[in-house]
Amino acid sequence: MPTFQYEAMDNTGTEVKDTIDAPSEAEAQTMIKSKGFYVTKIAEKGTKKAAGKKGGGAKAAAPVKKKAGPRKKSTFAFGGVSQKKLCTFTRQLSTLQDAGLPILRSLRILEGQSKPGILKNSLAGVIEDVESGNTLSEAMAKQPRCFDGLYVNMVKAGEAGGALEVILQRLAEFKERAQSLKRKVQGAMIYPCAVVGVATLIVGFIMVFIIPKFKKIFADFGTELPGMTVALITMSDIVVRYFYLAPAIPFACYLMIKLIRKNKTGAFIVDWIALRIPLMGKIIEKTIIARTSRTLGTLIASGVPILEGLIIARDTAGNAVFIRAFQNVYNAIREGESMAVPLKEARICDDMVVNMVDVGEETGALDTMLYKIADVYDEEVSVLVDGLVSMLEPLMVVALGLIVGFIVIALFMPLIKLLNDLS
Repeated sequence: MPTFQYEAMDNTGTEVKDTIDAPSEAEAQTMIKSKGFYVTKIAEKGTKKAAGKKGGGAKAAAPVKKKAGPRKKSTFAFGGVSQKKLCTFTRQLSTLQDAGLPILRSLRILEGQSKPGILKNSLAGVIEDVESGNTLSEAMAKQPRCFDGLYVNMVKAGEAGGALEVILQRLAEFKERAQSLKRKVQGAMIYPCAVVGVATLIVGFIMVFIIPKFKKIFADFGTELPGMTVALITMSDIVVRYFYLAPAIPFACYLMIKLIRKNKTGAFIVDWIALRIPLMGKIIEKTIIARTSRTLGTLIASGVPILEGLIIARDTAGNAVFIRAFQNVYNAIREGESMAVPLKEARICDDMVVNMVDVGEETGALDTMLYKIADVYDEEVSVLVDGLVSMLEPLMVVALGLIVGFIVIALFMPLIKLLNDLS
């Protein structure tokens, strides 16, 4: 019976080297798995009988990699993982690692309690890759739909420094802060969007169903209509005739912007214009600065090199103006300059940020300064969003009042004239 020499890992991640007798390699792997080990390498050794032949012994077979077993069935799912789910997963994994559980057991626990979807499929792939001998960061890098560059690099830094649980805690805090800011902005915009949506539906109903009836009444009496009434009836006719353009025009604008952004120059122009929108542009700018500062600070604190951190922070910016500025900073640092000088030349942030980065570089506490910048700008974004909502409420009331007033005056002016003629 052939003898197989193997290397495997137990549930704690400890490497085990031993031999086993089995009729075939497949049965040898089955027997090893039954012991609770996970095979990383297996090779057939010569039998005792074969070893005595020709006085030299049979050569050991070349090591062969473990054949990947059949993957678990994964459910079909679209898109990626929501940040809320990823945030919860990161916090739970951090807690399990802090409790001292082996990484494989932690991953199996979280995979077992996950609902069918992208996250569950990705965790199943990560578990199989870790069982096959890959590191956690290598396994996560193979699941880009779930784990981005920031996540993979921070886990990699945690593995290299032997402080994976600490890195996961930082990553969980980062995700939670980013999610909190996003929820605050989205929550603040719900009320204005709802009011605008309802007002649009009401005005559309008036234009489609009410104005045509008044138009028929005015035509029956044959009275001369004022300019306001003529303009209102014309707008009603356009809405009735081209009602299908109401959803098509916003969609066409959105599609056009997406197509323009496919080009680097077009994306830069669109994002530059977005940053110049009154008040909204400031919110976009400060949100990006807060997000990229916290990303870069978290990476530097985790031991990721600053150049690699800048690339990841650049990719999380989501704005072509900031992406170009971060690329210039990256090029300058690679040539030996400090970070503050190219950041000031880029003019994407105010002097406070530049000075804090400069002080951070001089004192060796750049990550701390970046955290403080992110905290300050998170607070400023909250204040700006509250101010925007407070300003939108009276503006919407005034705008709706003007629209309703115009419709009422335009409809009643001919009626008043008609009543006067009849009297």
